This record gives sequence, C-alpha cells and structure tokens, in this order.
Amino acid sequence: MFWGILGLAAALRILFLGIKPPHFDEGINGWFVDQMVKDGFYRYDPTNYHGPLHFYILFLSQILFGRNLYALRLPVVLASIGSVWLALKYDRLIPRPVARLAALAMALSPGFIFYGRYSIHEAWLLLFSMMFIFGLLGLWREGTLNYLWFTGMGLTGMILTKETYIIHLGCALIALPLAYVSTLIIPAEGSKPAPQKWNAIDLAVVCLTGIGAIVFFYSGTFFHWNGLKDLFKTFHAWFETGSSGHGHEKAWYYWLNLIARYEWPACAGLILCAFSLLFRNFSLRFLAILGVGTFAAYSIIAYKTPWCIISIIWPLFFTFGAFVVIVPRARLVLSTIIASILLLASFGYAISLNYFRCTTFAEANWNSNRPLTINLGEFFASEPYVYVQTYNDIYKLTTPLLELAHADPRFYHLVGHILRPSP
Repeated sequence: MFWGILGLAAALRILFLGIKPPHFDEGINGWFVDQMVKDGFYRYDPTNYHGPLHFYILFLSQILFGRNLYALRLPVVLASIGSVWLALKYDRLIPRPVARLAALAMALSPGFIFYGRYSIHEAWLLLFSMMFIFGLLGLWREGTLNYLWFTGMGLTGMILTKETYIIHLGCALIALPLAYVSTLIIPAEGSKPAPQKWNAIDLAVVCLTGIGAIVFFYSGTFFHWNGLKDLFKTFHAWFETGSSGHGHEKAWYYWLNLIARYEWPACAGLILCAFSLLFRNFSLRFLAILGVGTFAAYSIIAYKTPWCIISIIWPLFFTFGAFVVIVPRARLVLSTIIASILLLASFGYAISLNYFRCTTFAEANWNSNRPLTINLGEFFASEPYVYVQTYNDIYKLTTPLLELAHADPRFYHLVGHILRPSP
C-alpha cells in the first residue's frame, strides 16, 4: 500500500505536466532564474517573491534539463511527491492506518496536485513544514539525533522558502504546550517527553549547518551580503501586505469556501478536530490543535491566495484519517464507506480540475435572491483554484515563436512590442 499511494501521487502530478501554460508567477520565477544566469547569483529583495532557495533549485534544474517548462516544474513536482512520502513516514509517530489515510488524501487532493504542478514556493513550504513537525514530534517521543536533524533542516528550509514560516513556527510552539496540557485532562499515549539522545555537539552541528545554509543562500552565495540584513526586514514589508491585501484581500471564511468546494477529507478532518480529546495518541492530538491554529491564523490575514491552502490544511488530513481510531467498532464499516466517498469525490475533482479545467476560471457569486439549488450549482461549477492563470490563447503567440527559435537560434533574441490603447 505504501508504494501504491506514492505511485498514485507521482502519476497524478507528473502526467501531462505541460498541459497548462505557465502561470504569471511561474513566468516571474523563470525570469529571476534568467537574472541569476546574467548576474551569477540571486539578489534577495524582502519586498519581492519570497526566499532564495526555490530560485537556486530552478537554476540547477534548468542547467540539468534545459530552459523549458518541464525543467521549471519538475522540482516542485518532486517536492509534492516528497510530501506524500513524508506523510507515510508519520506512521512512526501515529497509527499506521491513520498515516496512510492522510497520505492517500494528500495524494488525491485537487489542490495538492494542482499546486504541486506549479513552479511556485508553496510546495517547498509544505514539505519543510511537514519535516519540521515530524522532527519536533519525533524529539518529543523518541529524542533521537535523526529527529533533531529533521527539525533543524525543516526549519532551515522554511526560512529559505517563505516569510510565512513565522506563522507555522508560532502555531507549532503554541500547539505543543496546549497538547501537553490536554493530556493532564485526558491522558494520551506518548505524552511525556522522551530523554534526549543527542548532546550539545550534535545540536551545534545541526545549528551551524542550518545557519550556514541560510547565510549561503540569503547572501547570494556570498555576492550580496545585504540579503542577510534584508532577511530581518522582510516582516515589515509582508506584515503590510498581509494586512492590506494588495488586491488579494479575501473574507475570513475564504479557506472554508475552498475546502468545502474541493477538499472534503480536510473538511471532515476539521470537524474531527472538535473531538481531539478522544485521540489517545499525543502526536495526533498535537496535529489537531496545530491544524485548527494554522487555519485560524491564515483566516485572520487579509491577504489570501489559494495556493497557500496546501501549507494550511495538511494536518487536517491526519485528523481525517483518525476516524479509524475513535469511531466505535460497530460503526467502523459505515465510517469507512463515508471516508471512501469523500476520497472518491476528491479524486474526481482532482481529475476534472487538473486535466480538463486547469485554465478555466469560473467564479461563484452567492445571491440570496436566487434559489439554493442554483447557488449550489454555481458553487460546485466554480474553479477558484484557477487564480490569475494564463489563458490558453497565449499559445497563439508562443507556439509560432518557439517554432522559429527551434529552427534558428537567432530567433531567441527577437524583440517583441505590446500595443495597447492609452488609458
């Protein structure tokens, strides 16, 4: 089953990878890689497009595979598949059936597939935040050196990826004592922190490795030392963006709308968080508190873009899978049937969105003056994950240009002019 889930996740993310034209953000990210080729390093700007790691990975991918759409997207595909693999590895901390159900829900998720096929930062934040939490819980339960490395490298990767790491770090540090206090009310297995099996030298090596990576990448591989100072300036710029919205402001219930539209297992997981005290496993209880806390934190922020969903709801897939450990045996068959229906619905939405409607932006506008059936029909026909996506009409321009360039490399340097009426 392990390899079946992982293979399914890989197939859904790799199949027809170039089916949709590059998103605006993908084009910008590719342009930054072009500037790296020109300048020799990435010049980090705290007001612009997040941390440096994604750009260095894209730079390496284009060196290995050429300057094409597949080279641009392949690293993110691998990160998305890696997240499913890591979800499966959570069976060291929680019951194996729960981990496998969570991984299956992630493998089939419309959003996790859709944004796992986009060359944007979010898939890396998902992977590194899962790695950080995996290490944190492992340290709590077992205290071994390998979990210390997971924690340190997960945190390092988050810092190198996106300024919103501070949200995930804060939510984790709040969820841990809350989960522990809950065990004083209703005991849970694994609630006492294990003796740590590493020493100060091990901690120093992990910290120095993480700090070294942060210095290396934020300093533009030692060519742009101001990038290190800018790492600390980023919060001022992004707090302003987060509070004002800058054209991407949404209502507080935006994430609820998205999971109701696409992510039914996550909806079930959010509901099951209310029963987290029934989870007799400390790690599961922690994930429930973390899931609710992260969901609430992102709901407060005015600036909302749909791809953030994958770094928000992943703990809810584990609470979705937790039904197998809290539902009475007499009702387990019925619960399994309901869970299967939710997973099949997720799979159906994933196929429709990713292979048939991946460039179809359809908005739902709820109108209380219309019948409920019409509002619901429009809601489930909408595609809010398709957000500021490039239209297929772009191929009318790019296809003949690329044919010219492939026939004669001199045409790669054609100058283009955009004509538009004056405002």
